[in-house]
Amino acid sequence: MLTRREVLAGGLVAGVAGFLRHEEAHAAAAQPHTKVNIVVPPGATDCAVHVFGDTKRHPYWEGRTYTPEPASVAELEQVMRALGVDRVVVVQASTYGTDNSCLVDSIRELGAGARGVAVIDDKTTEASLDDMHRGGVRGVRLSLGNQGAADPAAAKQRVKAASDRMKNRKGWSVLISGSPETWDALRVELAAFAVPIVIDHFGEPRVADGVRQPGFTAVLSLVESGKAYVKLSNADTLTRQSDMSDVTPYAKALIAANPQRVVWGTAWPHPSAGAIPGRKPTDLAVHRQTDDGRVMNMLAVWAPDAAMRKMILVDNAARLYGF
Repeated sequence: MLTRREVLAGGLVAGVAGFLRHEEAHAAAAQPHTKVNIVVPPGATDCAVHVFGDTKRHPYWEGRTYTPEPASVAELEQVMRALGVDRVVVVQASTYGTDNSCLVDSIRELGAGARGVAVIDDKTTEASLDDMHRGGVRGVRLSLGNQGAADPAAAKQRVKAASDRMKNRKGWSVLISGSPETWDALRVELAAFAVPIVIDHFGEPRVADGVRQPGFTAVLSLVESGKAYVKLSNADTLTRQSDMSDVTPYAKALIAANPQRVVWGTAWPHPSAGAIPGRKPTDLAVHRQTDDGRVMNMLAVWAPDAAMRKMILVDNAARLYGF
């Protein structure tokens, strides 16, 4: 029987790789293979990573939609060294629900160059938020998916609730993920948001539909007005090309809209997140073996000017997350 590494080297899909491997013999999370060919400025920040720790210490939420492989702080620090990144923002993975203990422990282990984004609900107390702030958390995550289009009233209520909880928290932001239809449906509500918004993963445009697709134009408007930041992250899930060239128009459009509202991230360790037909939530989900050296080198294409890259990698992230 093929080993997992042999399967991946042979180019088979991750689902087949997951079927062949055993939980006890997980492989290491992805590490960069391509040398970074840009000058990475001091203070550069990866604004989009997850940590999946020891499940005995930090068990996964029973309501999760997938069960990821481990991805430790030590592995993350290897990635940071390979990319030349000094700072990192750890985003609470959905697999932990609203138990943010792994997030806070990871920030503590990473030290002063780390911040976090938590997941909360209406049972999360203000005292808990205060504790998380002292632990380096500077925002909350709101995953809307396609809810803005499928159930606009519910999405608007969630957006309002997040805004209300954060409006008195200095230095905190709300990270929102959603479909193009969601951005289009909520453009008015988000333009009136009381706290900084961070739009996840380019706004998740469908790259085949062009930069003038309605949802992406809503994202551009929010960024241009300064109402929202946007993360250039998770590019490998958006692209249909091996060189990620079809993502370039979107990155350039966002930077042109307002370079002071753009940050960057890898989305390491690239989990195979969410519900997948035929995969049980308790089945082990294999991380994608994404080469983040290649991902980072795309910044030279998206932002050819070194001063612009410093703004994206250092200045904007420092302003947003309080480094």
